[in-house]
Amino acid sequence: MMGLSTLASKLFGSANDRKVKGYRSRVDAINALEAQLSGLSDEALKARTAEFRQQLANGADLDDLLVPAFATVREAAKRTLRQRHFDVQLIGGMVLHEGKIAEMKTGEGKTLVATLPVYLNALTGKGVHVVTVNDYLARRDADWMGEIYRFLGLTVGCIVHGLNDDERRQQYACDVTYGTNNELGFDYLRDNMKYELAQMVQRGHNFAIVDEVDSILIDEARTPLIISGPVEDRSDLYNAIDRFIPMLRPEHFEVDEKTRAATLTEEGTEFIEAKLAEAGLLKNGSLYDVENVTIVHHVNQALRAHKLFQRDKDYIVKNGAVVIIDEFTGRMMEGRRYSEGLHQALEAKERVQIQPENVTLASITFQNYFRLYTKLAGMTGTAATEADEFLDIYGLEVVEIPTNVPVARIDDDDEVYRTTKEKYDAILALIEDCKARGQPVLVGTTSIEKSEILADLLKKHGYRQKDFSDPDVFKPLYDGDQGTPQEKVFAVLNARYHEQEAYIIAQAGVPGAITIATNMAGRGTDIQLGGNADMRIRHEIDPSLEGPEREAAERAIREEVERLKAKAKEAGGLFVLATERHESRRIDNQLRGRSGRQGDPGRSRFFLSLQDDLMRIFGSDRMDGMLQKLGLKEGEAIVHPWINKALEKAQSKVEARNFDIRKNLLKFDNVMNDQRKVIFEQRIELMSGEDVAETVADMRHQVVEDLVARHIPEKAYAEQWDAAGLKQKVREILNLDLPIEDWVKEEGIADEEVRDRIRKAADAQFARKVADFSPALMRQIEKAVLLQTLDHLWREHLITLDHLRQVIGFRGYAQRDPLNEYKTEAFALFEAMLDRLREAVTSQLMRIELVREAPPQPAPLPVMQAHHIDPTTGEDEMALADSELAMANGGPPPAPRRMMRERVAADPGTWGKVGRNEPCPCGSGKKFKHCHGRFA
Repeated sequence: MMGLSTLASKLFGSANDRKVKGYRSRVDAINALEAQLSGLSDEALKARTAEFRQQLANGADLDDLLVPAFATVREAAKRTLRQRHFDVQLIGGMVLHEGKIAEMKTGEGKTLVATLPVYLNALTGKGVHVVTVNDYLARRDADWMGEIYRFLGLTVGCIVHGLNDDERRQQYACDVTYGTNNELGFDYLRDNMKYELAQMVQRGHNFAIVDEVDSILIDEARTPLIISGPVEDRSDLYNAIDRFIPMLRPEHFEVDEKTRAATLTEEGTEFIEAKLAEAGLLKNGSLYDVENVTIVHHVNQALRAHKLFQRDKDYIVKNGAVVIIDEFTGRMMEGRRYSEGLHQALEAKERVQIQPENVTLASITFQNYFRLYTKLAGMTGTAATEADEFLDIYGLEVVEIPTNVPVARIDDDDEVYRTTKEKYDAILALIEDCKARGQPVLVGTTSIEKSEILADLLKKHGYRQKDFSDPDVFKPLYDGDQGTPQEKVFAVLNARYHEQEAYIIAQAGVPGAITIATNMAGRGTDIQLGGNADMRIRHEIDPSLEGPEREAAERAIREEVERLKAKAKEAGGLFVLATERHESRRIDNQLRGRSGRQGDPGRSRFFLSLQDDLMRIFGSDRMDGMLQKLGLKEGEAIVHPWINKALEKAQSKVEARNFDIRKNLLKFDNVMNDQRKVIFEQRIELMSGEDVAETVADMRHQVVEDLVARHIPEKAYAEQWDAAGLKQKVREILNLDLPIEDWVKEEGIADEEVRDRIRKAADAQFARKVADFSPALMRQIEKAVLLQTLDHLWREHLITLDHLRQVIGFRGYAQRDPLNEYKTEAFALFEAMLDRLREAVTSQLMRIELVREAPPQPAPLPVMQAHHIDPTTGEDEMALADSELAMANGGPPPAPRRMMRERVAADPGTWGKVGRNEPCPCGSGKKFKHCHGRFA
């Protein structure tokens, strides 16, 4: 029986259908201009850009120009790329211009769609950013779509890894800038660590279109971008705290071996509080007051170092350094260090030299970076299942754009087997069948490990793997279409070597091609049946070949691709074979969507076993027993639409849970983000001002107010005033020796009078310094001191917030909401930081002495490292990028992060942690996993 909602949508159309229909009138208006524009000369078409800009200057808005601008871009695309925007692509462009997400199926030309709103919004001159998932796509799209923009008189830039600041500034100054999400985010963080406006590279956040928006704003949103650097030496603090830990008695602490946790009991807390207070390390009363959060963190790490980590078991001391021992292999892991100050605590325990810890200097999540843009839009093939999250977190509405040609792909019901072995046997049988019929196969796996398992199985069945290190990696994966038996060859993609991967994925539609890919691999590149002729021309024809010879070579490739396309269609199109369900329906839909582009035939099928992760989580034990009772034989599968529905319900539960986790993380990050925005805006205001004399004077006056309020409480009697303490603090902070004790003895003197006298004395002293230095020089000094002090305190504040975040969860045991507690204490810490800023700046400026040298220059930034963990590989993308950049420039790859010494080929003890896909340090030329990594 048909549901009421289904019946209503059949009658009136769905809400999405009605939205799409609303764009049709403007599509008709754009089409009506086509004949007129096609009659214009190239110069007349280019001149329309200047006309549009003039109309904007005269008061028109972008919506007024949408129809003529879109028509102009379509005509320019026909002349430069020989591609004409379909009507549905025009609708996609309008959705993007309105700051929404356009969900368009794979192969519908999202890259071309973006040119419409990008051109229209770039007319304002404020810059438009097009965000891609990797450097290869950023370069490709900037060159490819750049032909349209340059034809129409716009400038095009591209931000990729390895550019210096001057190059970046030039690229951001362009009308249109392509770049990766990582690079744009890191540039924002680095800009807010600069000391002059002229040094900054970005020029604001006007409009961004995010390609593969679900990947960037949902999958990668789990891990923040981090810039880290060495912190100042805190050896004294580590050593001081370490002295107290051996004094603890058994009743002072509790150890949980299972969770590797050690905590102080109530008695232990009182004991440590007393010891810390004696040593002068405790600020104010309790150990757990907000001002002492960093002390608490270091006490906890010292406790773990003494009570959980054993010498010669968890670590050894070698050549005056603490070296970690791998718990699984028993090998030394030289170069690796525990984070969060634990390694320093172990160094203090063993009385060896304490190395400075690497701490976060700046960080931001993609959620908060992309919310900086005045207008944000996105495009992807799969966003509908996460529509609630896009709307809730980013305010982005998802609009599904219909395909230009109806989808002809057949989506089979899932096949569920009892064991993993039975599942893989069925997968191998289907691959063999497709190979025999010449049907291309894309095998989707959920992880790199799973793709390697399948690759090993294929090798056992006589297949040869195409490796990225092969000299013929770019040659097609087929023997032609002469009817000869094809070589049993397959390719494996794992979302790392983006350029090679784009070529391999582009040729995955060749008859008989077998391509194993992780879900993320090859996104942004179409799988065209018969192969991608343009890619082949670029890689297979000598660039020096010109004239008739080149034309003949190109024609031969295009003719061959057409023959192969016909053969692939005849075999049923691309077969997407998924080895298991992902926990997100969106990822499954992405994989399915690789087949059946632009009306091509295709097929997809998911193979599952009761031993798969998703099936185990959702009660496969009961199902296994039931299937055995029903008499399911080995090698047989259960196939039914109800299974699909049950799995989708399970997936939607997991998606909801993951959404809640991301939302909760964002709530905590928003607290820091609000503070980050205030500090960054304040820095820009300070840098853009001619001078900061007024700000410095306000700070000085506030410091005087606070000092007097602290030592002369309101409504207190004169004999209760702490005149000696006030005199001492005035000397320490304001560098003034004033007879405050004599003042308070005067008859009838009030606290306001004391405050005014101190303020006048401080102002007079500072005025003398300004006269000595010259006002112009003093203005430079004030700005330099203010910015440097602000940055130093902000970095310390970030460390404190990080430590607070790690312990705030314990408040839940006291029936208090950790988020509210975090907000309250983070705000108190922020206020305390601003108080310290006022005092530190005032103190430095009141003590500054004139030395006849050049004005002080801002201290150089510490050596910084950029980090972003790729959620699909678990590896530090920026470390890999540094390595690839160094090798591309002819140099050796840099040492891995945190390496303290070089790797020696003959000494595995110096290798540290080696990535499975890195070249083996022994120098064999093989990947680590195929060489020494096999024995690890």
